[in-house]
Amino acid sequence: MTRRPAAVLGLASAAHFVHDGFSDILYVLLPIWSGELGLSFAQVGLLKTAYSGGMAGFQVPSSLLAERWGEARLLVAGTVVTALAYLAAGTAGSFAALLGCLLLGGLGSSVQHPLSSSLVSKAYESGPRRVALGTYNFSGDLGKVIVPATVAFATTWMGWRGATRGYALVGVGAAALLLLGLSGLRVGGGAPARASRGEATVTEASGWGIRDPRGFRALSAIHIIDNSTRTAFLTFLPFLLIAKGSTVQAVGFALMLAFAGGAAGKLACGALAERIGVIRTVVVTEAATGIGILLLLPLSLPACLAILPALGIALNGTSSVLYGSVADLVHTDRRGRSYAIFYTVGIGASALSPFVYGLLSDWGGVTLTLGIVGVVVFATLPLTLALR
Repeated sequence: MTRRPAAVLGLASAAHFVHDGFSDILYVLLPIWSGELGLSFAQVGLLKTAYSGGMAGFQVPSSLLAERWGEARLLVAGTVVTALAYLAAGTAGSFAALLGCLLLGGLGSSVQHPLSSSLVSKAYESGPRRVALGTYNFSGDLGKVIVPATVAFATTWMGWRGATRGYALVGVGAAALLLLGLSGLRVGGGAPARASRGEATVTEASGWGIRDPRGFRALSAIHIIDNSTRTAFLTFLPFLLIAKGSTVQAVGFALMLAFAGGAAGKLACGALAERIGVIRTVVVTEAATGIGILLLLPLSLPACLAILPALGIALNGTSSVLYGSVADLVHTDRRGRSYAIFYTVGIGASALSPFVYGLLSDWGGVTLTLGIVGVVVFATLPLTLALR
């Protein structure tokens, strides 16, 4: 099998850019849908839950299917499904229709994280894998920065339906690019590499290739808290900003600031982990995240915008460290499965959190909800001890 690491990384990064764009334009669209359809906070959260739940539910099956059919084919197919789901969402006129479209979109997008991560890990098996995965994660954050802000701007002159359908067509084009590129490189072919004699028994015994169960459980628990609080924060941040006087377009700008900081955080925190270690890096980023969220609550809108880039660095910095550490705890020939488990528990938690925190927001308001989110972030700190 021919592998060209830089080309594989480039295509995987393009897929990450597009799929994270699909995921994060929801933060712009949710306040619009709430106003247009008269949704409660619980319904707003349920829309996000449908998308994230679809992503979580098919991650493990997609990794198993990839072992038979190949990562490349499933990655292309999933991108097409997500794009078509957003095309349909652009015509939806009810809460139920949006819910169905987002569930389908999440199912299609579920293939991206585990399969792209596996492709990059394989391509850089004997090279700078952690740096490559950090670059791959950075590309997703570029999608978070550019796409929501662009869609928010586009809604001012073509409406949310036109903007949504327009980005869906970008997704169709990206699927065609992936098909041509990955087919030309002949990567993601299907059958996994056979385990060496020394590790075959351990891999078959575990079934999922996890070499260090205790470390993997601790890493996954931190991932669960980090993902669930980050998703809840980003889901209800626009409503906090609107309550402080923001417009929908300004919300897009605010998200761009947060995600720009997050993009820098993915690269910076990956490098920081190499220098001071995973544990210290996670402690720094999670503590800064909790403090930053709590600081937003009493501040004015301009002050909130001023600190969002710094908060974004901490908010997204942890994930780069966690993703890069998964490969250190699992066997090579089951890495796709292990990444699928890791992403499933994290995205599953992020799927449930918007609905749960939406119910809380209906009861006590968005300010109370975000205050609780900020406090829950600190629960990650004791878990870092298990990573030792």
